[in-house]
Amino acid sequence: MMKRIFPFFLIFFLVATTAFGQFRKSRDKTAPPVTDSNLNYANPVEYYIGGIEVTGLNVLDKNAMISLTGLKIGDKIKVPGDQISGAIRKLWKHGLVGDVEIAVEKIEGQNVFLTLKLSERPRLTEYYFTGISKGRQSSLKEELTLIKGKIVNDAMIRNTEITVRKTFTKKGFLNTVVKVYQELDTLNRGGTKLRIDVDLKNKVRINEIHFEGNEAIADSKLKKPLKKTHEHARIRLHRVLLGIALDFKPRKLIEVLDSSYDVSWGEVKEFINKNVKLNFFSGSKFISSEFDEDKIKLIDYYNTKGYRDAEIISDTIVAFDEKNIDVNFKISEGNKYYFRNITWTGNFLHTNATLNKILDINKGDVYNNEMILKKTSFNPKGADISGLYMDDGYLFFHVDPVEIAVVGDSIDVEMRIFEGDQATIDEVIISGNERTSDHVIRRELSTMPGQKFRRSDIIRTQQQLSSMGYFNPQKIEQDIRPNPADGTVDIEWKVEEQSNDQIELSGGWGGYYGFVGTVGISFNNFSLKNIPHRDKWSPLPVGDGQKLSLRAQANGKSFQSYSMSFTEPWLGGRKPNSFTVSLNRSISRYPGPNFEFNSASPSLKQNGITIGLGRRLEWPDNYFSLTNSVSFLQYNYNNYFGSSSLPAIGTTYDLNINSTLARNSIDNPMYPTTGSTISLSMILTPPYSQWRDPSYYDDINQAYKWVEMHKWMFDAKFYLKLLGSSKPNGRSLVLESKAHFGFIGSYTPSLEPGPFGRFLMGGDGLAGGFNSFVLGQEIIGLRGYPNNQITPPYFQKQGSGGSQSGNSLIEGGIVYSKLGLELRYPVTTGQTATIYGLIFTEAGNNWNDYKKFNPFNLYKSAGFGARIFMPAFGLIGLNWAYGFDTLPGTNEKSGSQFHFTIGQQLR
Repeated sequence: MMKRIFPFFLIFFLVATTAFGQFRKSRDKTAPPVTDSNLNYANPVEYYIGGIEVTGLNVLDKNAMISLTGLKIGDKIKVPGDQISGAIRKLWKHGLVGDVEIAVEKIEGQNVFLTLKLSERPRLTEYYFTGISKGRQSSLKEELTLIKGKIVNDAMIRNTEITVRKTFTKKGFLNTVVKVYQELDTLNRGGTKLRIDVDLKNKVRINEIHFEGNEAIADSKLKKPLKKTHEHARIRLHRVLLGIALDFKPRKLIEVLDSSYDVSWGEVKEFINKNVKLNFFSGSKFISSEFDEDKIKLIDYYNTKGYRDAEIISDTIVAFDEKNIDVNFKISEGNKYYFRNITWTGNFLHTNATLNKILDINKGDVYNNEMILKKTSFNPKGADISGLYMDDGYLFFHVDPVEIAVVGDSIDVEMRIFEGDQATIDEVIISGNERTSDHVIRRELSTMPGQKFRRSDIIRTQQQLSSMGYFNPQKIEQDIRPNPADGTVDIEWKVEEQSNDQIELSGGWGGYYGFVGTVGISFNNFSLKNIPHRDKWSPLPVGDGQKLSLRAQANGKSFQSYSMSFTEPWLGGRKPNSFTVSLNRSISRYPGPNFEFNSASPSLKQNGITIGLGRRLEWPDNYFSLTNSVSFLQYNYNNYFGSSSLPAIGTTYDLNINSTLARNSIDNPMYPTTGSTISLSMILTPPYSQWRDPSYYDDINQAYKWVEMHKWMFDAKFYLKLLGSSKPNGRSLVLESKAHFGFIGSYTPSLEPGPFGRFLMGGDGLAGGFNSFVLGQEIIGLRGYPNNQITPPYFQKQGSGGSQSGNSLIEGGIVYSKLGLELRYPVTTGQTATIYGLIFTEAGNNWNDYKKFNPFNLYKSAGFGARIFMPAFGLIGLNWAYGFDTLPGTNEKSGSQFHFTIGQQLR
């Protein structure tokens, strides 16, 4: 059987082998074997990728690089071919490698084996500067975007050079040369260092500014609108000196110089140019971007003077020397134009006469397009047409001033008005409030859904949100979204939370009292109802706008003061009626011999409680508020007063009502630039003497058992922006003017006010500040003089009916006056801190007799200082002042004084 089968298998094997050989032979004829040495770029051959290897990598992953090429094992490609060149382009595109080569390692039949030969780009491990100071290096690093570990390529080097050059160009170093070099990092494989060489050259300043073609307006006036392009200070000084010389007949002076000293006038001017240098003046550096802005302002200035066709024909920069350049303007002024006829079209709600009165431009006035835009869109100093309409709901209103005729030097303007429909507020959206509840913000809004849109409500709401203290005033924005189709508007208020909780931790030397420590904390966005909700604690319950304050001050047994207050600004939640309750307890003691304290030591203890209600008024306007409070104070004294008007040991009670009418329109509580704060306070005690027999007061133990008086206090502060930007974060030079007056009266002429509630003036103005521990008195600060030293003695009449039984010394005035001016300029008004410097002058006096009151007899001082406000610590101030007058009982002027303040000073 096997003998029969074996020949059959042998014949089948021979036939199959012959057939396979013929098939392979026929296939090899269509694609003959190709080696790496005889690749023909004119006739590419197709192969299958049999394998891919990668060489030259240090950090990058092999498989990732193969994936980026788009090639994979088994793909059919042409060698050479577009797929190979495309793979190279893909690798270059990602910027991870420098050099790329794809080589054919070997060819086996129809399979080609490729090798990717890569030169991996180095990665940044470090960079450093040469040629500049460490201070400049630290600020420059903030501008650069160099990140360690990133690929170093040509773009990174080029961008670094550009950024560094731009940074110093902005600072006036126009000729700065920057070169970036790569250095091998021997400690990091595949790493490189960048050495950034900076050669600042000389700072380029503007030597002189020249104008050509200006006939109507003088050079000196044209330089004023160039806010950031200034001549060097020595040029300005040179002109002053030259002007002085001209007043003294320079020809004779030249003759004297030439004949007597052998010096020419030209040499004198050269000496001034070289040696008179006021380098502390800044602002003469040349910055290209600011120069372009100033050119626009120059033309705008011409336009405001009626020269609507004015233009700068050319501006050239000419090198004066290595450090200075001259700026030359060639001006074409054109003709000066005037208003002729102003007509109105499209106005149905308001008459031409009403609109003309607001526009306030008459025939023959100098043509000023800027004034038209201001009077029609937004006039910060008065009424405007847009406000007239928008305050009545006409949000879609707009007016287009069109020049319809130019006749000679006169222009006719047609004011084309589109009044539109009144807009109703649909949705009011609040965003950005992460801590403060929506209802706390909404109750302060003047923009409510369903009411007519009013531009004044937008402005008022902006002020209200700023004054709350919970949000960064510079970041409060409104997004007004009109919907003309249905006559509605949506308003989104965007806020940025800021922490306004304050911690007071301070210590210092209190003179006679020794070391004094103070601890205080104020939570200005507290929430009672969120106490059970731990998720709303940060670190205490917040969000409802309530205020909780705790404060303690002590130095041991000499002085101790403790206080607590709570305020609910919207009692009941429907109206802005505030409720306040406060408690306080203070003790002041004088030590006996050897600084020992015992029960006989002179002391004054004060306990008090105050309950107040306040409400916001709508008349005369909604900047007014009225606050009423009731206070009950208890004074326990033990040999504390050196006065025979009071018993050595006793208790006095003070029950009073305080009513305060105030108006507050400032734009920012921490750094006001506009607005004012005005308040009038009236403090009344019951008129006990009106229903008591005069003989009652013959008893020294009963005469001042209860405080009896009426006190009147007036305080006013006005803020005026003198210079500054209108931008939210812009710096403004602000003048604060203030006036304060106080008066204490009695119901019965024979009963003069007692020792409590009187005025003490001088110094820091801190009741409880270092070396100023005073209880039961009204403290009035006056920098430049020692604490509380502008305080008159008072000899009080004793007995009823005016009979004098003796004199007693009672400290404190019953009428005072204080006036002041303060010029402020901010260093920063950011969210984290508000810092500003100030110079001031103030004057005041304090009298114990109404007949001696003289508003012109004041103690005067002047000085400078700084204020720092940080949300966590409140407002801190440091002042130096010089008192110009001599206090009673002294022989010298008060002179130099340093003052430290904490918190806002009311007076």
